[in-house]
Amino acid sequence: MAPEFSYQDLLPIGEDKTEYRLLSSDGIATFSADGKEFLKVSPAVIENLTEVALHDISHYLRSEHLAQLANILKDPESSPNDRFVALDLLKNANISAGGVLPMCQDTGTVIVMGKKGQQVLTTEKDELSISKGVYEAFTKLNLRYSQLAPVSTWEEKNTGNNLPAQIEIYSDTDHADEYNFLFIAKGGGSANKSFLYQETKAVLNPKSFLTWLDEKLRSLGTSACPPYHLVVVIGGTSAEFTVKTAKLASTKYLDSLPTKGDAKTGHGFRDLELEKEILKLTQDIGIGAQFGGKYFCHDVRVVRLPRHGASLPIAIAVSCSADRQVKAKITKDGVFIEKLETEPAHFLPATTHDDLDKNEVKIDLNQPMEKILAQLSKHPAKTRVSLTGTLVVARDLAHSKIKELIDSGKPMPQYLKDHAVYYAGPAKTPTGLASGSFGPTTAGRMDSYVEEFQAAGASLIMLAKGNRSSVVAQSCKKYGGFYLGSIGGPAARLAQDCIKKVEVLDYEELGMEAVFKIEVENFPAFIIIDDKGNDFYAEIRRPLSIGKGPSK
Repeated sequence: MAPEFSYQDLLPIGEDKTEYRLLSSDGIATFSADGKEFLKVSPAVIENLTEVALHDISHYLRSEHLAQLANILKDPESSPNDRFVALDLLKNANISAGGVLPMCQDTGTVIVMGKKGQQVLTTEKDELSISKGVYEAFTKLNLRYSQLAPVSTWEEKNTGNNLPAQIEIYSDTDHADEYNFLFIAKGGGSANKSFLYQETKAVLNPKSFLTWLDEKLRSLGTSACPPYHLVVVIGGTSAEFTVKTAKLASTKYLDSLPTKGDAKTGHGFRDLELEKEILKLTQDIGIGAQFGGKYFCHDVRVVRLPRHGASLPIAIAVSCSADRQVKAKITKDGVFIEKLETEPAHFLPATTHDDLDKNEVKIDLNQPMEKILAQLSKHPAKTRVSLTGTLVVARDLAHSKIKELIDSGKPMPQYLKDHAVYYAGPAKTPTGLASGSFGPTTAGRMDSYVEEFQAAGASLIMLAKGNRSSVVAQSCKKYGGFYLGSIGGPAARLAQDCIKKVEVLDYEELGMEAVFKIEVENFPAFIIIDDKGNDFYAEIRRPLSIGKGPSK
């Protein structure tokens, strides 16, 4: 006999407790028909809301996130490196809140989810209105265009306005007279750290699952800029839904899910106990807030979903230190947007970098390369350094151009031999400033170039974020090179406090991907791989011995 029919939303989200601010009451009207009240929204309202939302998430963070950063400085169990990174991120938030420099140089792919009530009417295609708002934000503000349009399968061209955006509009029967939105700006780092695994029931027990997860978290690494908001989704009606759920959960959108399952409806739920277990696991791994310590993650969300008996998708996703998302809604009372922290200075402690810099080694970059290498060689991996002098900036497209050059028989550019290379790409430079937000990009994307470049006497000192492959460590050992880790996240602070001059050096036609020459002062970094082949991250890749699993 079949069980009784039962229905509940697959993701039953509870009451919205978001604090909103009124943006405007213009462009909204109501009318009655068939005994119901309808909400009419003009296209300009949606366009303006999108523009404001993208401004806000480029410059402001949620108070909760800032409080978590501040708590790292208060925690006696945090490492000096944890505290150094946390303080840098708080300073960065304060600079970004000025509304000129975005908090991260990678201003992200725009992702918009709209839930449109059945009694909400618009007069233009909503995706078009949202796209206009994206265009206005990215062409007016000091943001970076990251979207590459495929011209052919192998050729791409930057669209120059960060379009197209990922826009998904759903019907909403629970809020018939409201239009609710979630705006996300997802940088390449955290987007690349969304993973899907197809596992079996063998991992569905506490000990096996935590052992499995320990391995995956170590491979996650730091290239998406910890401390993370980590999400693990177990199960899913499809692989695609599993990954999507992870993305939503990383924005805290699913925080109000039930905390228990239901055999009748099979709805998704949060496992709060497992969240605690996994958070403790992340603290014991040793990665910390990028360079060793406790704070690999601020918090963890675990969502359990129903699944087909022959399929067990598991997704892992993070929201990075640029924790960029905001909720918004349009009702008969006006246009509302989530209230973010516009004055983060009160989260800054009395602690200064001077209090944390006791073991810092100062490096003069304006001396022959062999002398810089000799100075670095005196210090072990994990040493904090402060860089002053000239850096050359080159990332993906510049590296590919240089490889084409040497493949054609031409010499390696002298600037890559004479200077340390910084893997980065700036956002737009505001009027009157030396630099736009200019933080490090993910180093691993340049791994394939390292051995060939170092063999030619270039890239002997590399500066970027995240862990690297063993190939890089082996090359540094062979050729006497170094990889220095820069703090991923505080791009606005680097622009304001550390980068004094920027000029195009080569491949100007590549725009923000050109080779730049920059002058830096007291630029913070850490020795990650040294000239003996020691790799700070190699040690933390060794798995923990998982004992007793979480309580059922």
